[in-house]
Amino acid sequence: MLTLDGLEIIAVLVVMGLFIKVLEQFGMFEPVGGEDSVEDDFELSTVCHRPESMDKLQEQTKFTKKELQVLYRGFKNECPSGVVNEENFKTIYSQFFPQGDSSMYAHFLFEAFDTDKNGSVSFEDFVFGLSIILRGTVNDRLNWAFNLYDLNKDGCITKEEMLDIMKSIYDMMGKYTYPTMQDDAPREHVESFFQKMDRNKDGVVTIDEFIESCKKDENIMQSMQLFDNVI
Repeated sequence: MLTLDGLEIIAVLVVMGLFIKVLEQFGMFEPVGGEDSVEDDFELSTVCHRPESMDKLQEQTKFTKKELQVLYRGFKNECPSGVVNEENFKTIYSQFFPQGDSSMYAHFLFEAFDTDKNGSVSFEDFVFGLSIILRGTVNDRLNWAFNLYDLNKDGCITKEEMLDIMKSIYDMMGKYTYPTMQDDAPREHVESFFQKMDRNKDGVVTIDEFIESCKKDENIMQSMQLFDNVI
């Protein structure tokens, strides 16, 4: 069950924890055997979109050759065409949260990974985002999370944007929230979030306020350490 206190932390880190859960279900973190190269996988697969070379991906991310191989095999198994569109992304996510409606949260997460806004997430998009989430500095990870919550990309988070995010989390977790949430619970969590984050009380949270507040929160910092050695 997800407690109310858990949701306080999830307001900042939900993208990381839940995305890792999905990746584990895909088998993306299983040990890699043999000496097969990522380039071999790239060449042997019949896909509409071919990833960039292994060397280039290694240079642009913080993953090793074998880690890229594991990630690519998992990605290819779920996305044989080499890319995933939003509807497929929602379908994938819904498999792991059948107790609720994950479509809106999956939409927000898809938007965060689709950095070039072409309506699809390629393996490169996937790996770049994952590299930040798993291997980035604290600032890198918090910047990525902030970008997820800044829905209109204007450089600040409003209460309306955070309310949309919190509603999507409640909808996704469904009956696994405990105790059962009241209709006004998402708004109460938004108010709590802004009390902590909105330092100058101007009604919006900037990236500087977000990062400063997160770094001062012991629970958030401890939670972020859980992702340091995932793969």
